[in-house]
Amino acid sequence: MKFTFSSQNFLISLTLFFIEVVIALFVRDKFIRPYGGDVLVVVLVYYFSKTFIKTKPIYLTVFTLLFAYFVEFLQYLNFITFIGLQNNKLARVVIGTSFSWGDMVCYTVGFVLILLIDRKQIFN
Repeated sequence: MKFTFSSQNFLISLTLFFIEVVIALFVRDKFIRPYGGDVLVVVLVYYFSKTFIKTKPIYLTVFTLLFAYFVEFLQYLNFITFIGLQNNKLARVVIGTSFSWGDMVCYTVGFVLILLIDRKQIFN
């Protein structure tokens, strides 16, 4: 593992972040908002991490999925209340407030999407 900076991956992560903000603020449907955002957040975390960390892409991909699962597990434990941030809107958005198996499926779909997008780098 090596620390670096990739402007290309940074721009990708900024674009994905912008899309996530648009979804959060303006989309009020029953598919993109609840599922699409959760799929994209895994891809966002992957590219943001890839901006600063140079390692085998498969390691970063698996780490990203495990990180997403970990955050969801913290929701299961009601971590936000445990640390006293249940009234902090930003913390509630970033960490989340309720566990969902559907979110776990979305994170896995995001993981598969990363594998498809970066397959040449990941599987070489």
